[in-house]
Amino acid sequence: MKVMVVGGGGREHAIIKSLKKNPEITEMYALPGNGGIAADAVCVNIGAKDIEGVVKFAQEKGIEFAVVAPDDPLVMGMVDALEAVGIPCFGPERKAAIIEGSKVFSKELMRKYGIPTAEYEVFTDMDKALMYLEEAPVPVVIKADGLALGKGVIIAQTRDEAKKAVRSMMEDRIFGESGSRIVIEEFLTGPEVSVLAFTDGKTMVPMVSSMDHKRALDNDEGLNTGGMGTVAPNPYYTKDVARECMDTIFIPTMKAMNAEGRTFKGCLYFGLMITPKGPRVIEYNCRFGDPETQVVLPMLKSDLLTIMMAVSKGELESVPVEFMDGAACCVVMASKGYPGKYTTGYEIKIPDDLDAECYIAGGKINEDGKLVTSGGRVLGVVATAGTLEEAVRKAYSQTVRVTFENAYYRKDIGKRALAAGKDE
Repeated sequence: MKVMVVGGGGREHAIIKSLKKNPEITEMYALPGNGGIAADAVCVNIGAKDIEGVVKFAQEKGIEFAVVAPDDPLVMGMVDALEAVGIPCFGPERKAAIIEGSKVFSKELMRKYGIPTAEYEVFTDMDKALMYLEEAPVPVVIKADGLALGKGVIIAQTRDEAKKAVRSMMEDRIFGESGSRIVIEEFLTGPEVSVLAFTDGKTMVPMVSSMDHKRALDNDEGLNTGGMGTVAPNPYYTKDVARECMDTIFIPTMKAMNAEGRTFKGCLYFGLMITPKGPRVIEYNCRFGDPETQVVLPMLKSDLLTIMMAVSKGELESVPVEFMDGAACCVVMASKGYPGKYTTGYEIKIPDDLDAECYIAGGKINEDGKLVTSGGRVLGVVATAGTLEEAVRKAYSQTVRVTFENAYYRKDIGKRALAAGKDE
């Protein structure tokens, strides 16, 4: 079977490695992929947002199943374009991907269908937004409506910070058209939880929960990043919390999208906060999270391709989705200076006997045929074990064996989760 994965980061590498466990796959392509993914799939230099190029390639190669992983092509309608020429896909259509593509849409969906989230107001007029901030309690959260590479959310501690954020989005357009509409949202407190879920619009199957570490430096200090590491499961996501989320958030979201004529088929990501008043939705994503995928998929016991094809056909109910017991830890190795300025082009050395998965996010093959750094987040070292403590220890014991010049990684991934686990 010929399979194609659209995207080129650590998430896509994790998806490809998981898919490859299915012996029916004879050819695996990544568009565009990266230097590390090249060890597991044929990388084709077609951009993830090049809908026309991707569709043409898929037709020419006779691709039998496609996985569209990143947000941009999903929101742009790549699944629609591939399915229009008869290529089945895993991923939502454009009309369903709007759940991530527009924060205004997702907030209004939750308000309309009574799905618990933070209180908010929407603004298209900067002066009205600034006036609203005169009275709004602080801290306050400012969100650009559209996609902004995961950076369109600013938590403002003071009124002045909040006004500056509004001006930067609506006047300076630091996120382009994504900032033409903004959401000003109540600031919630509590531990954050990421839950990815398979859904075909009829059945909703949550995966193992996870905890992301967004800040660049230890002790959750420094700038926000795309994620410096993850652990799974998340100790704050207890059985009781899981049950409440299923009843008040997951199933209601699936039904709300159906009621709006926007049936969601694919991976729906729930960014949750467990507040003193119960779980609340912070954000939806229309795809696998990064780097959450890197700890969730290694724990999947069932066959990923079988699940994805069942989702595509609307037959998720008929296939088993099972995860192993135990835990997983991902330590992200980044280029020193990330998310600010950094240099690249350094050789990445990975031992042949590495006792962990190594998912490449920012790597390319240079003229000498060597794998070198090419991005801010370079790779993720992922270990699974019987307990979270063992998974963290194992991940770090293997991370020190992976080397490249200017490497940086946090030394405390999983520390908060381990402390939470001891509190219970």
